[in-house]
Amino acid sequence: MIVDCHAHVIQNWASSCGFPTREIHMKYQQRGLAFTVAKTMRARDGALTDTSALLDRDDVSWKGLHDVGFRVGRFGQLDFTVGGEDYHIQYMPVGMQTLEAPPEFMLAQMAYAGVDHAVLQAGGIYGAMTSFNVFAQQQYPSKFTGLLHVDEALAGSPAALAEVDRGASLGLKGVYYGYDGFARHGFAWTMDDASLDPFWERVSTHGLVLCLEMNGAPSYDKPGYLRNMQAVGRVLRKFPKLKCHLAMGIPVQFFAAGDHWDIPEELLSLYRRDDFYIEIMFPISWGGRWDYPYREAHPLIRDARDRFGADKLVWGSDMPNVERFCTYTQSLTYVTRYCDFLGGADLDKILGANAARLYQISSKE
Repeated sequence: MIVDCHAHVIQNWASSCGFPTREIHMKYQQRGLAFTVAKTMRARDGALTDTSALLDRDDVSWKGLHDVGFRVGRFGQLDFTVGGEDYHIQYMPVGMQTLEAPPEFMLAQMAYAGVDHAVLQAGGIYGAMTSFNVFAQQQYPSKFTGLLHVDEALAGSPAALAEVDRGASLGLKGVYYGYDGFARHGFAWTMDDASLDPFWERVSTHGLVLCLEMNGAPSYDKPGYLRNMQAVGRVLRKFPKLKCHLAMGIPVQFFAAGDHWDIPEELLSLYRRDDFYIEIMFPISWGGRWDYPYREAHPLIRDARDRFGADKLVWGSDMPNVERFCTYTQSLTYVTRYCDFLGGADLDKILGANAARLYQISSKE
């Protein structure tokens, strides 16, 4: 069984997508794309530019968002306007004529690529995804396992705890938790703040997987990443029953050293923790610089296998986003066809068995 541990179903992004208002959703999108590696172009001539106009780099919270008429376009694009000029961010594949991906779209993609099951993530840029992920999972329980959405910085509030209870009662298997979500509240505290203890306790009690997407925010550098992962370590020491899934994997820009990883010991000890799983997912983050079959990634996959063991690695695609760089099939075959150092037993674990064990996915459903 092949399990994609990082995929999405998407309601039409021009709507509120589960948030109280469309404005809130647009702010999540604008803030989420402020640091994207997706191609950004001037509309009238296709000249390449960047997304610096979206956000004040001296205030990377929501307060620093610039008024640029940020909006959902067509053909996978998010649009904004500066100085009378329109710009496109090619965040989704060009073939996505409206920015949505219903469950049936993902089922067709999975069938074509040979993927048996997908874990549906729930970052705020996609919306408040709890209900839509529940819908997808309940409609197609043999194909989808859903994660629930929380407002990360306020996850210990009564309303957030009630949402965790609701998601768990409806059968969701994990909670997505991205540190960039703290931008909504100005990065005023870290994820090991005492106010969040009730949330970690509730996630642990329900046996939900903690799907972490971590970066170096708000400084977006290596010291920031290490600082944030130290906070993760403190949470896991305080709540040792938590099971973790590190979305997007190890940051290449901080720790890749040619054909191997150069990782500080304090971070290695966290990555090696029991019930801590690391995503193998390079095309979405490095597909803009590396070409298929992403040979630069192969020695890093080998080193991760050697350092942590195949039992700790899980494959993910970030579908449908990944198709702005390669096909869904290619996001799988760069591993299956070109990582010849992975034997059959390793591939079975990385491509499905580990994720199935972590998320309690049965091949008999």
